[in-house]
Amino acid sequence: MKRITLFLSLLILLATACQSPKTANKGEMREMTDSYGRTVTFCQSPQRIISLSPPITEAIFLLGSEDKLVGVSDFCTYPPETEKIVHVGGMQNINVENLLSLRPDLVLIGSIVSKENVDKIEQAGIPVFTIRFETSIHDIKPMLEILGTILGKEELAQQRIADMEQRLAQVHQADSTEQRPSVYYVVGFGKAGDFTAPGHSHINEIITLAGGRNVGQPLTTWSVSREYLFEADPDIIIVRQEDRDAFVSTYPYTQLTAVKTGHVYPIESGWIDNVSPRNVNAIEWLRDKIEMGQ
Repeated sequence: MKRITLFLSLLILLATACQSPKTANKGEMREMTDSYGRTVTFCQSPQRIISLSPPITEAIFLLGSEDKLVGVSDFCTYPPETEKIVHVGGMQNINVENLLSLRPDLVLIGSIVSKENVDKIEQAGIPVFTIRFETSIHDIKPMLEILGTILGKEELAQQRIADMEQRLAQVHQADSTEQRPSVYYVVGFGKAGDFTAPGHSHINEIITLAGGRNVGQPLTTWSVSREYLFEADPDIIIVRQEDRDAFVSTYPYTQLTAVKTGHVYPIESGWIDNVSPRNVNAIEWLRDKIEMGQ
């Protein structure tokens, strides 16, 4: 039964989607190199796009092309309008049949989607383009540039980039901190262990650009010992909004100076957990908290 459904989906796809690279006129297709160095051929102006990456989905909205989104992953929850778009599963357990039924002419992914699922999608004749942006907020600019080219929104992409750079420049100008306060981001806590952002993470960049000194900067993994945390005894602690109350009321974290002095601040997780345009919000927000504590 599954094979019949998949076959019917392929028939619909082939009847309505952009022509395949073998039969299309050269002017109707474009070739671009993705983050893995793969040459991907797809419609010059894709009209039915599926995004399997939250930051890519967010950027597509930022570039005013949300009308081209026919499907997103279950993790694509921002902006709220994504609720109205068909969800095709998680990034590792994609419902390929559901995806095919949406008749996409391009699938955009980060780098988490399994090779098996990528192969299934490409075998159905749908181009898959990868844009990686995992470790640095500096990856946001090329992501927007690439999406601007794909979506035909090159000028708007440059405007968005210029806006972000201007906001970052303003934060930098305001950074007059002689002694940078130590900042600890609570990635995880409790019986399962303590976790924070190491030096190679984009979260380390966010804290540094905001004028803070990341407690996790010397670390090479996300795991941190309880002894390390208490020896560092950070000046400021930031924690996801949904975790703040539990963190400040759980022993032994109640003994940290920042908890005792009320310098534990809840942050919107979508601003900081992924590399995305909203990282600038996190930098501005944290800069304000640092200034409050001076």
